[in-house]
Amino acid sequence: MSTPVPTLPTPMPDVEVTASRRKDVPLVVLSRGAAEGPPVFGPGGDGLTEAWIDSVRLTGSAGETQPGPVDSGVRWVVGLGDGESAQWRSAGTALVKAAENALDADTPAAQRGLQVELPADAGGDEVAEFVRGALLGGYRFKVTADEPKPRVREIRLIVPKDRKAEFDAAADRATVLAAATSFARDLANSPSNVKDPAWLARTAAKAAGKVSGLKAEIRDEKWLAKHGFGGVLAVGGGSDRPPRLLELSWAPDGVDGPHVVLVGKGITFDTGGISIKPAEGMHLMRTDMAGGGAVIAAMIAIGKLGLPVRVTGLVPCAENHVSGSAYRPADIVRHYGGKTTEVTNTDAEGRMVLADALAYAVDTLAPDVLVDVATLTGAMKVSLGTRIGGLFADDDALAERVVAAGARVGEAFWRMPLLEEYADKVSSDVADVRQCPPGPGGVTAALFLREFTAEIPWAHLDIAGPARADKPYDDVVPGATGFAARTLVEFVATYSS
Repeated sequence: MSTPVPTLPTPMPDVEVTASRRKDVPLVVLSRGAAEGPPVFGPGGDGLTEAWIDSVRLTGSAGETQPGPVDSGVRWVVGLGDGESAQWRSAGTALVKAAENALDADTPAAQRGLQVELPADAGGDEVAEFVRGALLGGYRFKVTADEPKPRVREIRLIVPKDRKAEFDAAADRATVLAAATSFARDLANSPSNVKDPAWLARTAAKAAGKVSGLKAEIRDEKWLAKHGFGGVLAVGGGSDRPPRLLELSWAPDGVDGPHVVLVGKGITFDTGGISIKPAEGMHLMRTDMAGGGAVIAAMIAIGKLGLPVRVTGLVPCAENHVSGSAYRPADIVRHYGGKTTEVTNTDAEGRMVLADALAYAVDTLAPDVLVDVATLTGAMKVSLGTRIGGLFADDDALAERVVAAGARVGEAFWRMPLLEEYADKVSSDVADVRQCPPGPGGVTAALFLREFTAEIPWAHLDIAGPARADKPYDDVVPGATGFAARTLVEFVATYSS
């Protein structure tokens, strides 16, 4: 029997925007730092005495949390710093972490909620950031026999009645984006003794089936063989858990605009194959399908938001393993559509499966825009570190659109050059192209993928660095981060007009 995983998607607190306070739900007071003297408090702060403020040395700095006085109606005080949008996110994250650390099994249900009365100068951006921080900052994924620790169940935002509709819309959209990030984390964090290619495709299809209008189709290894997906079959050939191709389709009625195709690497575990990885760090390869997870989660969010854009998500799913049937260096692999690749390193498997999916998209889906997302190269992690994704694109306007979309949802991308002086290195003497051309690894990997895009506007997001975290920052916790899921949703939304 398979080892179970926690309930997916990971539950998040409910968010309610309301004009009224409830007496039985703990009250949160927001504070801001002041140039001199004590912090400036938002609504509800009149219940805090100067003596108590001095005794706990509140500063109002972003993310500062302090339990309120026992004899007041205030349960928590949380700092906003100078009130910039990103500091609202820090406040939401810190608040939920502190509140959940204080909960125990005996805490009454009503006391597992939080209510925050917003100051008069709060806007939709601040609400969205606060909600995102609160929903993602308390994320946790653990397979355990123990009873799960109690969670914050509800976050109530108290707003003026005449602005409720505005804040409702901001909170609702932030909740959908946070859920996308959380689900992408769930998929990447799931252990690979459970998460084989069939499980990943099946779990995604099950989640997609709950979204009206979002269609899912799963193709098995026989279909892949019949249609010539040589890259996916080669990579998956070393495992007794056969590969899959997941296709998610969103095509709202009456929408005739551009067709966006998203392609995500779905390697459910990567040993490196015959070019085997070192043991140190191999356990992290359960997250090597983080790009595919981002595409899956983004497609679900796109459907939930009802974006008026035609979008298809493709996730080629395979496990790169070692056995007598594993593909080898010096093999020549024929991809979908017929182009051949000379294999030089079986640990460069991501580009092999992406090549098939990109060629299939070009041939059958008539895309206007192609975007692929993958934990593709260690070179990108060296170049940009662990908090910025690499972006390659053959179209300036497309590159700017991706970077701007990421910035709006708190995910940073840096455009890298497609250095044409290395383009001829992609050619092979014994096949059409070679898998690992000489030169800078991230650049040459992108140039290889470009060979399969047929000059359609294309962007390649290499998220090898920011897809995982070893320590908390912002609303990120250790493990899979869900990076790029929000960017993909925001990017697609830019085509709505």
